[in-house]
Amino acid sequence: MSDHAIQSKPADDPAFQLPSLLQGLTFPLIIAGVLALIAGAALGHFGVNPTFGMSVYLTSVMYVLTIAIGALFFVLIQHLCKAGWSVVVRRVAELMMVMIIPLAVLFIPILVSFTGEGVLYKWDDPGYAAATGIDTTVWGEKSRWLTPGWFIVRTVLYFAIWGGLAVWYFRRSRTQDETGERTLTESMQGAAGPAIIAFAFVTSFAAFDWLMSLAPMWFSTMFGVYIFTGGILSAHCAIALFTYLLQRQGALRDEVTKEHYHDLGKLIFGFICFWGYISFSQYMLIWYGNIPEETHWFYERSQGPFLSISAILIVAHWAVPFLAIMSRHVRRRPALVAIIAAYILVMHFIDIYWVVIPEADHAHEGLGVGGAVGVLASLVCVLGMVMLMVGLMLKVAGNTRLIAVRDPRLQESLAFHNI
Repeated sequence: MSDHAIQSKPADDPAFQLPSLLQGLTFPLIIAGVLALIAGAALGHFGVNPTFGMSVYLTSVMYVLTIAIGALFFVLIQHLCKAGWSVVVRRVAELMMVMIIPLAVLFIPILVSFTGEGVLYKWDDPGYAAATGIDTTVWGEKSRWLTPGWFIVRTVLYFAIWGGLAVWYFRRSRTQDETGERTLTESMQGAAGPAIIAFAFVTSFAAFDWLMSLAPMWFSTMFGVYIFTGGILSAHCAIALFTYLLQRQGALRDEVTKEHYHDLGKLIFGFICFWGYISFSQYMLIWYGNIPEETHWFYERSQGPFLSISAILIVAHWAVPFLAIMSRHVRRRPALVAIIAAYILVMHFIDIYWVVIPEADHAHEGLGVGGAVGVLASLVCVLGMVMLMVGLMLKVAGNTRLIAVRDPRLQESLAFHNI
């Protein structure tokens, strides 16, 4: 705690409004994002093949969606712990978590891809099991879960729970900006425990359905935690980076201090360790068990260009940021925290890319990353998705305050000081 509390400003202070420069970027980002998203998916579809085009699109959706649900978890855990330090950055996380709603709409093309030809998911092809010699009894049990209709029902359920939680918390937080009712904070705290339990189940099963079922005969009970860890790590990075950009444009300059970046840096460091632990544990257990149904997934990622990507993830996703943000002196410098956060967000895209793209070669023709056209399609598509989501987030931010101005713990957050 601090002995030099900062005086809170009036609720309508310009420091709590979206800076004009960012407001002006809203529609250009949305339009450019839509065009780039379509161009990237089309380039993958026509330049490589339809499966690759859908895989590129799925990679882009999952990259942004994991950050959004990571932001939702951040908000839930802050309420559950009755955290005071994070109030000044929590609205930024709230803006990110409500992006789950447009992402639900953007998920529709993936559901439309179910044509009975296995365009994206191999199990959608009725002849897949016979063509690959899978035991009919095993496939029969798999097919009870992996059917297009049941898949769509589960997808709707996942988005309903995530989206419902995000909208509920966002509305209550904004209502409190006007009313200042303490009971709103108490109700959000009370709901946080059950919400996190629901979040854990939904996130794990969504990871199983949307990503793990790309390799329908692969098994890993740790996969849901792996995807969750990457998402929450990236969410902390996105919160730090977006907050820094807001401050560079004049918003929240007095409210968010190096003390808050220090804590965000500690959380980033902790989840880098956790991501490395989960990644290694998943690999080590499968390597040690040496069961064919499990090892083939890692085998495919040790061939061709994916071997290099695997090595990049070990060094660049874990070792480099681990060392970069270990120091307290780095974590107390907002510019350095923002740079490291941006770097980790790039690594998170490579991580999702490494999960999805190796499964795009249904015919095992050595497609790899799809050549230069495939790499370009992937980059254009994800760039379009990021621009679209940032544009939509700025649109929402332009109609709300950038800080929870009447949160009962705001003063504690303003006075926050690391020991």
